[in-house]
Amino acid sequence: MSEMLEQLMAVLSYNSTEPMIFSSGVFLWLFAAFMAIYVALRRHDTARILFVTCFSYYFYYKSSGFYFFLLAVVTVSDYCIARTMQQVARQGLRRLLVALSVSINLGLLCYFKYTNFFGEVWASAMGLHFDALDIFLPVGISFFTFQSLSYTIDVYRRRIEPLRSLLDYAFYVSFFPQLVAGPIVRAKDFIPQIRRPLRVSHAMMGEGVWLIATGLFKKVVISDYISVNFVERIFAEPSLYSGVENLMGVYGYTLQIYCDFSGYSDMAIGIALLLGFRFNVNFDSPYKSASITEFWRRWHISLSSWLKDYLYISLGGNRKGRVRQYANLIITMLLGGLWHGASWNFVVWGLLHGIALAVHKAWSALTGSRVGDRGPWWRQALNVLVTFHFVCICWVFFRNADFTGSATMLGQIAGNFHGELLPQLLAGYWKVMALIALGYVLHFAPARLERRAKVAMQRAPFVVYLAVMVVVIYIALQMRSTEIQPFIYFQF
Repeated sequence: MSEMLEQLMAVLSYNSTEPMIFSSGVFLWLFAAFMAIYVALRRHDTARILFVTCFSYYFYYKSSGFYFFLLAVVTVSDYCIARTMQQVARQGLRRLLVALSVSINLGLLCYFKYTNFFGEVWASAMGLHFDALDIFLPVGISFFTFQSLSYTIDVYRRRIEPLRSLLDYAFYVSFFPQLVAGPIVRAKDFIPQIRRPLRVSHAMMGEGVWLIATGLFKKVVISDYISVNFVERIFAEPSLYSGVENLMGVYGYTLQIYCDFSGYSDMAIGIALLLGFRFNVNFDSPYKSASITEFWRRWHISLSSWLKDYLYISLGGNRKGRVRQYANLIITMLLGGLWHGASWNFVVWGLLHGIALAVHKAWSALTGSRVGDRGPWWRQALNVLVTFHFVCICWVFFRNADFTGSATMLGQIAGNFHGELLPQLLAGYWKVMALIALGYVLHFAPARLERRAKVAMQRAPFVVYLAVMVVVIYIALQMRSTEIQPFIYFQF
């Protein structure tokens, strides 16, 4: 009895070394129990919404401990601000209210995420010494603050009406499938679904199972395995490896971060479908992009569209001349890079992408070309190859915590390549290389093949859903590492 009680307390209490993630066995068992209660409450909207909200707070508690109160602060403050905004007619007062919402959300984000970074920058500029403060970064704070902030801005712009129920708004902000790592869901897309009669069609269930299975496969089978067994070793000591090994490490990380993040998004969208909610697509085979502009229309779509609608357009967008447009692009991507982390490497990563976007816009204006234009196959392939390798180079700065590691890695690739070591590398890491090859083959496969597989799953009987999930979970359990590998974007 005492042993069972200890196990129960372990499940209910927060453990910083074992955060709650979709790919953990604990979550899979809890989700099965959750679904049983959720289905039982399908005809009782308020009870169902309250139950999901409570579970979402528990889910966030298991990820960040008692910092779940920040989620409550953001929720209550923005709910009250939006309700007050509806009741006042003076534009000046409405502007003050939305500024208050921005201050609260960005204030919390800046304190927990950027205090030490800006403190070090200030101390360095003044020639002073700065002792970093012991500040815990709550998981997913960048996501739920941006999501809640988009709600108050949309209310201010009169694009949506504020919710009357605090419970409904808490449900929207805390909805656990996308709470800690996105996608960033817009209120206009989600709120109309909250009180809609719950109905999960056979097609929705099939699509949800397909997305959960593929997401789990991407995360545990591909991303975690190549990370633990190869990528981490290369990035930890790039000087110990030849250029060809460093290059394969870069290719590995490029695939790893895609499989990790898109895998989470797939599972989040799939779980939401099983609960009767639809999210927009967050990734669309981004490495197939033939330009950097197209890449940002395919990669982390919810963030790139958020930055466009609430930052780029607010800065003036393309309404104030080309030079101002290019500057706005660079500023937007700089801040987008800083959103990912309080470090200069993220700033440089964002700057590189911002400059590339500005250059591509200038080239498109000069040549009259548009994103999506298709020329000869060889030109399209060349554009994809160039865009892919530019993104790979940028990932080097994104992954390394300091510029020394990035410079060493690029220097090894450029000046100490030793291509003759490739056969030895392939033989020594054949499992890793096979998974990297498999990941890229699946990524670059024609989109119609994925659509056919998804449709086949939607039409399959329920027993097939169970079989697919059992097989994928079994493979994931066989290949997982001894330690939990949190999703990369949990740190953002």
